[in-house]
Amino acid sequence: MPIIDFRLRPPLKGFLGMVMYAQAERRDRITRQHGMEPAPSAQAQSMPMLLEEMDTAGVTLGVVLGRYSGVYGSVSNQDVADIVKSQPGRFVGIGSVNPSDRKTVFRQIDEALALGLKGINLEPGAYPSPMYADDRRLYPIYAYCEDKNIPVVVMAGGNAGPDLSYTVPVHIDRVAGDFPALRIAISHGGWPWVHEILHVAFRRLNVYLSPDQYLCNMPGMNDYIAAANGFLSERFLYASSYPFVSVSQYAEWFRRLPIRPELMEQLQYRNAARFLGLAA
Repeated sequence: MPIIDFRLRPPLKGFLGMVMYAQAERRDRITRQHGMEPAPSAQAQSMPMLLEEMDTAGVTLGVVLGRYSGVYGSVSNQDVADIVKSQPGRFVGIGSVNPSDRKTVFRQIDEALALGLKGINLEPGAYPSPMYADDRRLYPIYAYCEDKNIPVVVMAGGNAGPDLSYTVPVHIDRVAGDFPALRIAISHGGWPWVHEILHVAFRRLNVYLSPDQYLCNMPGMNDYIAAANGFLSERFLYASSYPFVSVSQYAEWFRRLPIRPELMEQLQYRNAARFLGLAA
């Protein structure tokens, strides 16, 4: 069965300058908080080891997201495109934008698509000047992507802002309601506001959830699983959040979860393929 890992940051290009690689001790501490051991490929910053780990896990495609960030570091769209090109058939890319200049942001989106990237990643709370997801400065981006059928990933959970208010799901609820035809994936799954983000996904059928590392042995995991087995079965996105969790360990752990066997391919592959506009 093919698997799409929806959040996978390989040890290449601009990713190596991000805190997840530059601050290895912090990364490995977080990994152990999830009850996992650090990935040897991450510790060695080895691409061949990562590819081997993906093969062991059955991950046929990793989703690489560009990032424009202040505190966490940035990865350019060109870097993402180069990674996809350098590893044929192993990765698909999603671009990012600097939303501070509304006069150039549409060109940034078009240039990302011209590079072959499949969507746009927004991390409002991590910008140099943090924003909430429903900040009106982001609304032209949402409108442009909705009009052009471009899927959008929004980081709205975990350490997605300077304080907890940046992850409160009401901000996503407003955006999803204002742009009902826009496909929105929530990376980090809105954690720790599990019940609240699940309610948003229940009432907003354009919202996909990717709990990624925050599914892994964390409070609320059983609620995510219940949703994946039920109303969220067509909008749950499988993701390891590598390098914070090993690709192969996450896959092995996920297979043991009380998820209906007939849903596994949908959760691990078809939902992401449909969100990204790939042939499922």
